[in-house]
Amino acid sequence: MKILMLNGINLNMFGKRDPKQYGTITLDQINEQVVKLGQELGAQVAHFQTNFEGDMAERIHQALADEVDAVLINAGAWTHYSYGIRDALSILKCPIYEVHMSNIHAREVFRHHSVIADIARGQICGFGVDSYLLALRAAVSAHQAAQVQTAQA
Repeated sequence: MKILMLNGINLNMFGKRDPKQYGTITLDQINEQVVKLGQELGAQVAHFQTNFEGDMAERIHQALADEVDAVLINAGAWTHYSYGIRDALSILKCPIYEVHMSNIHAREVFRHHSVIADIARGQICGFGVDSYLLALRAAVSAHQAAQVQTAQA
């Protein structure tokens, strides 16, 4: 199973940015934990972070060509307004899992809306790094269930 984990604008600043909301864990540490859990679950996890919207769209387009089995995305602030990122994600044929370290529904009003949510299989937020790990577990579980259904058909 191939999974792509995408992190958007400002998320390279985890560990430095607002520790009250995001804790002190860095993006590199999150990547390490997700890759390690992926290996334990039999999934190959690639990760990508950018602060440039066009680069994110290009990486999403590459995911289609790479035929990834699932995408985990924390789009950061783009979650709330980037129809370009949403449209790029909607091209994918695989499930999308929206992830946030903080509970976006318990923060500023502008963060309550996600333009990605309606095309995502699910949204996991508010659990810090565990949001990523829970999303990975959900993606692997759903993929395995789909394989069983296909085998039984």
